[in-house]
Order: sequence, then structure tokens, then C-alpha cells
Amino acid sequence: MKQAHAKPATGVYPVLPTPFNALKAPDTDGLRTLVRYLIASGVDGMTYPGVASEFAQLSEQERAELTEVVLDEAAGRVPVIAGVTSGDMAVTLRLAKAAIKGGAVALMIAAPADRKTADEQIAYFTQIASELPDVAIMLQNVPPPVGAGLDPEVLVQILNAVPAIRYVKEEALPSGQRLSVILAAAPPSLAGVFGGAGGRYITDELRRGACGTMPAIELAEVHVALFKAHRQGNADVVRQLFTRMLPVLNIQAVFRWSLTKYVLKKRGLIAQSTQRIAGPTLDAIDEQDVDAFLADLKDLLLAPRALSQAIKRPKGAHGPA
Repeated sequence: MKQAHAKPATGVYPVLPTPFNALKAPDTDGLRTLVRYLIASGVDGMTYPGVASEFAQLSEQERAELTEVVLDEAAGRVPVIAGVTSGDMAVTLRLAKAAIKGGAVALMIAAPADRKTADEQIAYFTQIASELPDVAIMLQNVPPPVGAGLDPEVLVQILNAVPAIRYVKEEALPSGQRLSVILAAAPPSLAGVFGGAGGRYITDELRRGACGTMPAIELAEVHVALFKAHRQGNADVVRQLFTRMLPVLNIQAVFRWSLTKYVLKKRGLIAQSTQRIAGPTLDAIDEQDVDAFLADLKDLLLAPRALSQAIKRPKGAHGPA
């Protein structure tokens, strides 16, 4: 099936982090474990790599190889959206072609920060679409300096000009209001708008018609439960689950990769909390807070024994052990 005509993506598509060992080399076994964790959590799909994956700290070869690991481990059990953002068009295209060949259902590409006008953005995405016919593109609208932080009216112009852009991941704020403007004026070629920003604005985004969310992965089970309640029309449960996650989401807003990797290590999903990217890291008092908030969520998370069984490498699995 051609990617542009695949079943529309909807639901929870967490962005996998990149686990590193103590020497800051990628931990491919850890990455495979995280894929299995997400599948056990009931996610609708997954995304790799993105900002939460420290993609800018990975070489082109690492990105290609690690994306292949994710696609191999997922093995079609859930769809994978591949992030191929790069400041070099040639690199983006090489990563994109490899990801599509490996089975990615769509490509996530950030609107470049150095393209200041709608015409420049249209030219950029038109070139990508012409090089990758029949491939679904997700335009990731990230605030500067990582992305362009495009106004919703500009996004609509781009969507009208480049129908290969089937999705928008809106991360500029206020994301909910921007999402409303996009959906009100978008052409029929747009299949949906996802929220990001760690899932911190998900209740507003869902009320306004978001088709999905791309949070970090440390509370995947809770995001899945929240989206299930949304699909069932149970707004009270959506709000309750969101409220229970908020303490962890607040810490994640500040500590980003450090929070995610601390929780994943705490839960036995990765061996090291090492990160390549510069940024604040949790200290002992912060960790005590996180531990307490995780204890408050214990009933919503896979129990340790069930989690251990879920992430166990199945016999005859693809790829290296």
C-alpha cells in the first residue's frame, strides 16, 4: 500500500528517545526494548526520531541505523512515522528513502527555520514531495530556534500548495487555538493534526479536533487510557487522567530528556539515563519528587512483573539480541 493512501493515522504515537550507554554510544537493545514497551502499552503507533530522540545529536548513519532498528522491531505490528528533519535537503531525502523502504508509513519533517516566507516553505516541501511521490508527509511546526514556528494561516497556504502534506504536528503555542484555525481552513488533503509538546495541552487539542498526540514515552499507558476515554466520549475521565499526569508533565517540561530517561531507567526499560544533548538534569531532590509522582500513578502503569514479561525478547524475533 502506498504511504500517502494508507489508513489515516490517529491516536497515541509517542516519540521514542534514543538510549545511550555509559560511553554515549547508542544502545540498540535498549531501543528495541522501548519499542516492545510501547506495543505492550497499546499505542496506536510510534515516532522516531524526533526532538525527544536527541536527533540533532545523532549522525546521519546513526539515524538511519536506529530508524531501521525501530522499524525492524515494530515489524508492522503498529505503524511507525519516521522523523527525517535535517538542515541538508540531501540528507533528508536519503533518510526518507531508507525509512520508506524499511516500512515507515509517513515522514515527519520540521518546517525549516531559515525559510522565512510561505513561498520558501512551499518550494521546500514541493521539492521533497516531488522526490518522494505517493509518500505521506507530516509537517512538524516547531517553535524557533529548532523550527520555523509558522503562523496557522501560513500553514494553510502550504497545505493548499502541497497536498502530499497529510498531517501537521502543531507544537507552536497556543497549540489549541492554532489547531482550530488550521482545521477550519485546511484542504481535504489534510488527514489530521497531531499535538506534541509532551502532551501538556492534550485536553485542549482534543476538544478542538486533534486526531492524535505525540508525547514522550515515559507514561505511555496513561496516554493510551486517556485517548481511549476520548474516543468513548468520556470527557470526565480524560480530564481526570490528564490531571493525574500533570505533576510528571510539569517536570518533563523543564527537564525533558533527563526526566524521560530517569523514569525509563527507574522502570527497568533502559540501562542508563545518559543523554548527549545539553540541558538540565534531575538532582536527588528532583528524583524524590518524580518517584512520589510515579507512585501516585502506580495503578495506571503496567505492574513490574507484567512489564518485565511484556518487554522480554520473543523467541525468533527479528534483528540482533
